[in-house]
Amino acid sequence: MSISFAWDPDQLDFRKSVVSFAQEDLNQGLIESDRHSHFNQTGWQKCADFGILGWPIAKEYGGQGLDPLTTILGLEGLGYGCKDNGLVFAINNHLWSCAVSIASFGTEAQKQQYLPALCQGKSIGGHALTEPKSGSAAFDMQTEATRHGDYYILNGTKTFISNAPVADVYVTFARTNPEVGIQQGISAFIIHKDLPGLTIEKEWEKSGLRTAPMGELVFQDCKVPVDHCLGKEGRGHNIFQSTISWERGFLFASQVGTMERILEQCVSHAKKRQQFGQPIGSFQGVSHKIAEMKMRLELAKLMLYKIGWLKKQGKRAFLESSISKVFVSEGLNQTCQDAIQIHGARGYMTDYELERELRDAIAGTIYAGTSEIHRNIIATLVGV
Repeated sequence: MSISFAWDPDQLDFRKSVVSFAQEDLNQGLIESDRHSHFNQTGWQKCADFGILGWPIAKEYGGQGLDPLTTILGLEGLGYGCKDNGLVFAINNHLWSCAVSIASFGTEAQKQQYLPALCQGKSIGGHALTEPKSGSAAFDMQTEATRHGDYYILNGTKTFISNAPVADVYVTFARTNPEVGIQQGISAFIIHKDLPGLTIEKEWEKSGLRTAPMGELVFQDCKVPVDHCLGKEGRGHNIFQSTISWERGFLFASQVGTMERILEQCVSHAKKRQQFGQPIGSFQGVSHKIAEMKMRLELAKLMLYKIGWLKKQGKRAFLESSISKVFVSEGLNQTCQDAIQIHGARGYMTDYELERELRDAIAGTIYAGTSEIHRNIIATLVGV
């Protein structure tokens, strides 16, 4: 039996429209925004108006209802067209760590309450899991939620939380039963920024992704209504596993678009830049780097599209998401380093923007699980 794969004309037109929108509306003043760690609120709303913030969400809740493969193609186009990697990162966190979690596990009332505003850009979503003493060991958390009648009382600190300083809604994880293991003892909650007892006590300054705000949430006797529990009490671990599968698989679609944009920039430069009386692309030291960029890009696309296909079939793609996460994040890092080398001194200068691409890319091997953690996951899933 033969299996063929091709995008239909509507999907290709959709990608073109995303690229055109991003190039025209999202790249202005980026050097200064990066320098001052400025979040592009105007760009965020433009993305909402274009429909991006609701791509994977059902139409009945204000979304676009796109299938997983088409969503991946759109995110790839967004990463290609938008040089503001921080804005793209913030959008992906909003989608996969918050909106999709509520869409997948929320009650009908929760979906009606939160999803339309998240899709319209009126609310920004965040995801609060990491704590000062628990990074890769994410569920060794100390934040506790104690039930008191119709409320839970939350106490604890969540750190390195993307979107925290600008978010309105956080999907937050806390220990509800310290006497049992993480499979039954962790719960998820939908937390609004205005709840008494919740404060943002720090906004982190970062090397890269500077236009994506990151902060620290502190819960001090924060009173959370029982109906803000996402899914059943004690099911937080399951919710997280589902969420992270979507996040790892789809967040890096945008990075594939970035890889393609940088490759094209390098090809153009290698053809125009003359040294020793000939284009630098004629030297193997340059051309081989470009060949490697193209190889990484095409392999990344194959892995990415497989994940979209599996998700469209209703499958988890847990192994594939880890493989893709490592390959794309590390591949983008190498592509950025090679691009700087090809451009020489220009690659190191802020005005040429490649040094920012590398600073932004480095974080990809850390967030959503480090490369080392994912290699452990892959080894376990293949039976080691």
